[in-house]
Amino acid sequence: MTASYDIAIVGCGPVGAYAANLCGRHGLRTVVLEREADAYPLPRAVHLDHEMMRLFADVGLLDVMTPLMFATDGHVHIGADGGVIRFLSSPGTSRPFGFSNDYFFYQPELEAALRDGIGRFPAVTLRSGETVVAVTPADRDVTLSLSGGETISARYVIGCDGARSTVRKSLDIPLDDLGFEEPWLVVDAEVDGPICFPGFKGVPEGADLQRLSVMLCDPGRPTTVVPGRGNHRRWEFMLLPGEVDEAMMAPEIVDGLVAPWVEGVAHRIVRAATYRFHGLVAERWRQQRAFLAGDAAHQTPPFFGQGMCHGLRDVANLVWKLALVVQGKAEDDVLDTYQLERDPHVRGVIGAAVDAGRYICELDPDLAAARDANLRTQSGPRTAADLIPAIAAGIVEGDAGERFIQPRVTTALGISAPLDVATGGGWVMLTRGVLPAVGTNARHVWDMIGGRTFAVGPDISDDADILDEEGHLEAWFERHGAIAAIVRPDFYTYAAPADMPALITAIERLSTHLCLRTAIGAEG
Repeated sequence: MTASYDIAIVGCGPVGAYAANLCGRHGLRTVVLEREADAYPLPRAVHLDHEMMRLFADVGLLDVMTPLMFATDGHVHIGADGGVIRFLSSPGTSRPFGFSNDYFFYQPELEAALRDGIGRFPAVTLRSGETVVAVTPADRDVTLSLSGGETISARYVIGCDGARSTVRKSLDIPLDDLGFEEPWLVVDAEVDGPICFPGFKGVPEGADLQRLSVMLCDPGRPTTVVPGRGNHRRWEFMLLPGEVDEAMMAPEIVDGLVAPWVEGVAHRIVRAATYRFHGLVAERWRQQRAFLAGDAAHQTPPFFGQGMCHGLRDVANLVWKLALVVQGKAEDDVLDTYQLERDPHVRGVIGAAVDAGRYICELDPDLAAARDANLRTQSGPRTAADLIPAIAAGIVEGDAGERFIQPRVTTALGISAPLDVATGGGWVMLTRGVLPAVGTNARHVWDMIGGRTFAVGPDISDDADILDEEGHLEAWFERHGAIAAIVRPDFYTYAAPADMPALITAIERLSTHLCLRTAIGAEG
């Protein structure tokens, strides 16, 4: 029996909705099943980085998303004495990735934009108010059982249904506990003016606390203060030993915790809820034709603001591979690279967040003072985005695997644009000037995956398709000793070959890496 859909997505939060937009762009017959009739009306996730803006642009939603974003200057950690112990910021520096490093947003607006985007694709159907109760993968399809008794079949399913994932539970996939759990009270408010920062000292010159995410590592009460779009602000207060969730959510307690920060400023509490900040990763991200993504696959403490970003990276990694398989270009085995590539990536960032959480949550004053002294002697990442590691194994050649840059370039038509706009995305090869032909075998592989090639030069001429306006691409070639960059559809670098033999080999090896079929169009 032919499956009703190519892809079924369970859950239409930001990760599921973005996955649906990606599936639509690839022309995949997709159904999105969301148990809630309407989008969740209150804020949850609040932060994303430049890579997510690039992903939104990739599905044609940048113009919609940009007005919803508040670009900020990064993150600052304040020690027990009120002074800075860690400053992750890069205002005033160049932007080789094309966007600011940090953005804050109001999740209901972001979700609405992503859901509206789904409507552009006739192959994608959103079914709200549909509860999936069981997922049964088989060799050639997956059956999804709905609460009303209906069943749906799809060639593949992506579980984007959150931390309490029905898909994960249905597949009986355990979570690996990374050893961090702390209770916090999260408070969202609308604040009609700048907030106060009592007791702070030694903030870096030029830093605007209204444009920074501030982590107060106070043993008396660790607290995070988060900026937002418009008049939205968030506080996260660690619960102390003996404090009870229900009692801490009482309006008078919440008002008392927020009061020192909003003295003399009109404000309204929108939401107060307690959470357990976890470090958890699913042991398996794939079971036959079912996959986990986002919070269904992993949960991270929020100290670097990467929770939702992880989920968007998941589906950006997965969907282009699913498209190759569904379109008959690749064997199903290529999908095994999903967890191979994403699991180490996620664990690395969660590990950094857990380490930060442990020092942030220190309640002993003497240990906190020693922590502050130690951290002030260390040099760490310049921005939270610098924590993102390269892909070490999977669809990658040699020491490649890093996120590729996105500078502004000028096209042969004289148009100045971001690199992705100039190239159109997908599989892209940028060469340092015009290179010799790669040969029949490599050309066949490159054509099979729809790869496009652009020669980069210092000016537009017969020797270049793209003008490197600010020299970022030339600097990249120099830094990597490369004659070319082969960039994947998710904007990670597949290869950085040093010479023509290495370039030809890298392209030919794509046939193996991608499990390509010799006959395009065979049924999968």
